[in-house]
Amino acid sequence: MQSWPAPRIPELPGRGPGLSLTDTATGARTEPTDDGVGRLYVCGITPYDSTHLGHAFTYVTFDLIGRVWRDAGVDVRYAQNITDVDDPLLERATETGVDWRDLADDQVDLFRGDMAALRVIPPDHYVGVVESIGLVVDAVERLVEAGAAYRVDADVYADLSADAAFGGVGHLDHTQMDELFAERGGDPERPGKRHPLDPLLWRGRRDGEPHWDGRSLGEGRPGWHIECAAIAASHLGLPVTVQGGGTDLIFPHHEMSTSHLRLLSNGTGGSEPIRAFVHSGLVGYQGHKMSKSRGNLVFVSALTADGVAPGAIRLTLLAHHYREDWEFTEADLAAGATRYQAWRSAAARPAADADPDRDPASVLHALRAALADDLDTAAALAVVDAWARTGSAVDAVVIDAVDALLGVDLR
Repeated sequence: MQSWPAPRIPELPGRGPGLSLTDTATGARTEPTDDGVGRLYVCGITPYDSTHLGHAFTYVTFDLIGRVWRDAGVDVRYAQNITDVDDPLLERATETGVDWRDLADDQVDLFRGDMAALRVIPPDHYVGVVESIGLVVDAVERLVEAGAAYRVDADVYADLSADAAFGGVGHLDHTQMDELFAERGGDPERPGKRHPLDPLLWRGRRDGEPHWDGRSLGEGRPGWHIECAAIAASHLGLPVTVQGGGTDLIFPHHEMSTSHLRLLSNGTGGSEPIRAFVHSGLVGYQGHKMSKSRGNLVFVSALTADGVAPGAIRLTLLAHHYREDWEFTEADLAAGATRYQAWRSAAARPAADADPDRDPASVLHALRAALADDLDTAAALAVVDAWARTGSAVDAVVIDAVDALLGVDLR
């Protein structure tokens, strides 16, 4: 799958510090790139209605991680999937009378354009599920052979009892798991399952649905969680340094995809296949989380079509810490636009109007320190706000730093 053009990233003097992040699974701070490699896997879109500000908040967050890692000299290897065949996509295609493949292609194109506009660095591996069927079949067959999966009619389910460490990502109790599994695509009531939480690995062929050759599994299509496990293991290798996404993916998606990886790795990924789980907060609008089912979405493409600068949108998102749940308002966007204009005005200011006592190197140091501290974007924006009150175009190192680290081009 083709991604999108990469933005130019200026070279900065020196190196930034190591990035400390909050691991969802432990609640503790960690610097997971102790081997100098950052294997980043971020769950991608299901392309039937994209890209709203909740999506953008997530992908800008993990773009920041990649930028800070690169500045610290980390070898970044980034993979992102596209769930380009799944129940919600098929349902939307049926509702609208559009072929599911055309709907997916259209929404992926829109997503690419939004990511390019927001200056998000594209993944090294941008991988659709449809092009990964063979990887999924390989993985499911291995789980069946290991006794960690079983059949229910034409379908194949993971046997969670095979994984003693299941539950270690979200640390939820059984009641919470049951509720979220039912709400988020699970089928706890399916007759024949060994346990209500056992997730679907391979959905046997149904009339009117797309299907592929599953070899020993029979014709069908992948389940949700196994696709990310197979793509991450194949395109990044284990252990994955950071598994990322929104907090709504902690359970069941990340809990179950990690369980699959744990059983597939056979110990080759060390004690755990994921070193750290990092999750971005959810964005609300009109009193509720932005969601396709509710329809309370603010689209990046609609904002840019109305003349809102992508840099202003990016600064609107960066004003909120990545782990924060927040409610979008027009005032947020206005503040982002005002900040963006102030920064651009400073970058265009002649040297004669600048403060001669200002030290651009200290601004770079403070910006790096803020971002290395669990992506403290509020502190980082405050550093640049202070510079904008006195800085000018002569401070090329600051302008480059805002571009390289925050992804905002002021030129």
